[in-house]
Amino acid sequence: MKVLIVGGGGREHALAWKIAASPRVEKLYCAPGNAGIAQVAECVDIGQEDCPGLLRFSMEKGIDLCVVGPEAPLAQGIGDMFAREGRPIFGPGAEGAKLESSKAFAKDLMRRHDIPTASFRVFDRYQDAVEYCLPPRLPLAIKADGLAAGKGVAICHTAEEAERALQMMMLEGKFGEAGRVIVAEELLQGTEASLLALTDGETVLCLPSAQDHKRVLDADEGPNTGGMGAFCPAPALTPEIHGQVEREVLIPLLHALRIGEIPYRGVIYVGLMVTQAGPKVLEFNVRFGDPETQPILARLESDLVEILQATVEGRLGEVDPKWKDGSSVAVVIASGGYPGSYEKGKEILGLDEDGGIEGAIVFHAGTKRQDGKWLTAGGRVLSVTATGADVEEARRKAYEGVRKISFAGMHYRKDIAR
Repeated sequence: MKVLIVGGGGREHALAWKIAASPRVEKLYCAPGNAGIAQVAECVDIGQEDCPGLLRFSMEKGIDLCVVGPEAPLAQGIGDMFAREGRPIFGPGAEGAKLESSKAFAKDLMRRHDIPTASFRVFDRYQDAVEYCLPPRLPLAIKADGLAAGKGVAICHTAEEAERALQMMMLEGKFGEAGRVIVAEELLQGTEASLLALTDGETVLCLPSAQDHKRVLDADEGPNTGGMGAFCPAPALTPEIHGQVEREVLIPLLHALRIGEIPYRGVIYVGLMVTQAGPKVLEFNVRFGDPETQPILARLESDLVEILQATVEGRLGEVDPKWKDGSSVAVVIASGGYPGSYEKGKEILGLDEDGGIEGAIVFHAGTKRQDGKWLTAGGRVLSVTATGADVEEARRKAYEGVRKISFAGMHYRKDIAR
């Protein structure tokens, strides 16, 4: 079969690595891909948000399965476009994608279906929001309603911090249209964790839990990023908590989608805060997480393509994936200055001809190949992923791999999975 992956980051490299290993796949494409992905797939010069172009390519090449990595094309309706032409695609349509593309939509759905989440208010007027974000409601999490690449959240402990966050989002347009509407919600206390589940609209299949590190600096300091590392499984999601999330979050969510007549065949990422009162939903994403996908797929022993096909074809209940015992850890290596401004084109030393290293798996996020050299081409450049009998062994192996790599301005957190 022929498979097309949409996207070009570390998540897509992990998907390409696992999909390329399937005996079912005769040809693998990735649009637009990156230099690391080019080692296992044919990269196609089509932007990940060029939905009409991606559909045309799929029809011309006879693609049997399209797997969408990032959220933007899903929010734009690539799932609906493919469905209208009878092209198999892993990912929801635009209405289902609103679980991620509109926090206000997701929060309202959770309120209506008694899915545990933080108390909240939605505002489209700056002055109303400022008047709400005052003591005694503080501290609050102020979130841009729309897509903001994982960076549209401000944790505010004072009225001054809240007002500044609201100015940047609603008046100055830091996140464009995504921040014109905001959600102000109770700041939950506890331990964060992520649970990804596949669904074909009838069945829910949970993947191993994971925990990511959003802040750019050690000890969870500095600004939020797209993710500086992750490990699997997440200790906060005990079997008891895991079962509670299935019962109180995933099953009601599936019920809500059915009631709303929203078809959904893809992955649901549940960002959770495990509080003293139990697990509560921080956010939904409608695609594989990045970098959580890297450590999760590193533990998958079964054929990923078989699982994805079963999801798209409505027979997810037939599959029973097998997973490696133990743990896995992914450490992201970023350009100096990320998530702010950074320079590109720095030569990466330590990678072999295929862009890897011995003893760990290297997934490329922002690299290019030029004149026989590996160069940086993004904020998050690489993620080094390793498995082990326990989290300490996986962590040690991942950091041994990281220390083999170097480039000017290279930055990574030293405390992933500690």
